[in-house]
Amino acid sequence: MAAKLRKREEIPAQYKWDLSHIYPDDAAWEAALADVLASGKKFAAWEGKVAENPRQAIREYFDLNQQAEPVFSYAFLRGETDNGDPVAQGLRARASQMGVQLSTAMSFFEPELLSLDDALLAEIAADPAMADYDAFLRNLIRQKPHTLPAEQEKLLAMMGQVAQAPNHIFGMLTDVDMSFPPVQMPDGTTAELTEGTYSQFIRSEDREVRKSAFDGIMNTYGSFGSTIAATYNGSVQNDVFQARARHYATARDARMEPLEIPTSVYDNLISEVHAAIPVLNEYLALRKALMGLDELHMYDLYTPMVKDFHMELSYDKAFDLVLEGLKPMGEDYLAKLREARVGGWIDVYPSKGKSSGAFSSGNLRDVHPYVLLNHNDNLSDTFTIAHELGHSMHSFYSNTNQPAPKSDYSLFVAEVASTCNEATMIRHLLKTFADDKKALAYLLNHFLEQFRTTVFRQTMFAEFELIAHTMAEQGQPLTRESLSKAYYELNQKYYGAVCTVDENIANEWMRIPHFYRSYYVYVYATGLCAAVSLSDKILSEGESAVRDYRKFLSAGCAVPPIDALKLAGIDMSSPEPIRRALGVFKDTLAQFKAVIMA
Repeated sequence: MAAKLRKREEIPAQYKWDLSHIYPDDAAWEAALADVLASGKKFAAWEGKVAENPRQAIREYFDLNQQAEPVFSYAFLRGETDNGDPVAQGLRARASQMGVQLSTAMSFFEPELLSLDDALLAEIAADPAMADYDAFLRNLIRQKPHTLPAEQEKLLAMMGQVAQAPNHIFGMLTDVDMSFPPVQMPDGTTAELTEGTYSQFIRSEDREVRKSAFDGIMNTYGSFGSTIAATYNGSVQNDVFQARARHYATARDARMEPLEIPTSVYDNLISEVHAAIPVLNEYLALRKALMGLDELHMYDLYTPMVKDFHMELSYDKAFDLVLEGLKPMGEDYLAKLREARVGGWIDVYPSKGKSSGAFSSGNLRDVHPYVLLNHNDNLSDTFTIAHELGHSMHSFYSNTNQPAPKSDYSLFVAEVASTCNEATMIRHLLKTFADDKKALAYLLNHFLEQFRTTVFRQTMFAEFELIAHTMAEQGQPLTRESLSKAYYELNQKYYGAVCTVDENIANEWMRIPHFYRSYYVYVYATGLCAAVSLSDKILSEGESAVRDYRKFLSAGCAVPPIDALKLAGIDMSSPEPIRRALGVFKDTLAQFKAVIMA
């Protein structure tokens, strides 16, 4: 375990992404930014004239968006690897300002389109020459009740940077200004604790190391609790304002209705997961027994339950394992993963100032996706590689098979391909290690943990978001005390029957960056439920299922997301895939018990 976080310049080039694929240097970015701003001014000349040639206005609208994408992506990615770099911060701030300027300059466009006669809009959508834009027009017509007059749309667009402020403040506080106490190691030394290294320590076999890291993270966030609560309140209040301004009943409606996802999907998820909490309790009780603990604390939930098996994986070994586990996806799929490995797509290791967590950015149609990792040498981070590359491959297939206006797949399906990679990989490995009891037990434990952390935990997060937004919509104050109370009570509901729910777990909501992108976390849970079913089909049906899966990956936003999943044989409008996935959790628990007791 590395005791000290490296500086970025200490990391070999082959383990860093290559942004020169976008622009060779910052000077080229500056030139591109100037070109985009000039194009924005040119597009503004359409104001009041869209009705004269709506087809051409639509084409130029999308051309401008495509022109702006690499400018924004370069600045964003440049800052993610060193949030303390003032030059990178400057680029990112200017890119954000560019986005607001463009949104303001283009704010007239949709209201003017919607002022056209419905029959004319339908005619344009049906025009074969406008086929690239038919999905956009279909959604635009559907959103007509929530589109405001041009001047009001312009005002909302001008608020863009203000609306982004809570997320930016949270990022600067947690990635740059906040520091954590060192972790006390068994040999008497200390190791640096960051969000990037926390996953190492919370999985440690040494309980004191786990507790030291847990307390260090939770108590540090707690010391900033009032500031973070005020920041999150600003984010929630913006969600509520935006929803009301656009005539939605709730902020949740405002997020889900444009994606053509009924809120019943959200409610079904929570209801089905609540029904499965007794199975979660059974799993937690088994963890407590296998670990030989009198009390199971919140910092005991992440360490592997199988103690006599170790799978330490360097990044290169981990990537080899990912390639092995994803063989069922097909050789052309693997070839693209190999290209990603050596082609400057991936930024691998934690470093000073680097953003925590992991993500894939797939917006650059003419370049390739970029993947940020914070790799530690363990199996969990190996699955993170598979997960993020799943996002990248979804972007690759959508960008390759759809025109730009149809290539951006829906938020609702955003976690399906990533989680399908994980599910396919682990189930393939379970067969590979079927005769190795220790390895099999370890992998089953990991699969169970994937369910706990992705379905149960993310659903709990979704409940917290719903509670917070409902409180705001009802005029109740969002304070450190009210938010922490709600979060602690949820932990009691999910874990309290078996676990000792530590008081400082009440601070955990403060460290979740996804809460600043409201009503997103539920798609991790629904994504895994869909992914488990998809991986079943791929592993049992082979090439025919892979072909159907490719249809889903290639669909982009050409069809609604529920219909995109139906191309692969999954109907998420029904609670059945959620029940089926939770049944797999129950069956896997039974299999795990049988293996460890044999």
